[in-house]
Amino acid sequence: MQVQDEVKPYDTINVTPMLDLAYVLLVVFILMTTASVQGLSLSLPKPSAAPPTERHPIHILRVDADGGARLDGVPKNDELVLVELKAIRARDAKSTVVLQGDGKARFSRVVAMIDLCNEAEVSMSIATGRIGF
Repeated sequence: MQVQDEVKPYDTINVTPMLDLAYVLLVVFILMTTASVQGLSLSLPKPSAAPPTERHPIHILRVDADGGARLDGVPKNDELVLVELKAIRARDAKSTVVLQGDGKARFSRVVAMIDLCNEAEVSMSIATGRIGF
């Protein structure tokens, strides 16, 4: 039997116990922080049971498949659409224009109508389903 007399220094450090300790500390930290947070106190507004009393008109601006524009079902060119949109804004500043583009219409025509609505400073929504006409 051979006995080793030389003492060699360790070439590597065993980090497994250190990682175990780090994981335990992480779990303790998570548990303590979640236990100490009780929540936030918020004062939310109460909803009104009464329906809104203000009613503002909604106008439909449609772009047809051939690129023509219809405002409330009446065919109009771009200049007339702009004049009408400005008149709508003058009558009621909170009016809304719903823009509806035909599935076969060129997207550039829909963008042109968006630009007209922005130029007239009218509130605008884009229809994602079939409405009206």
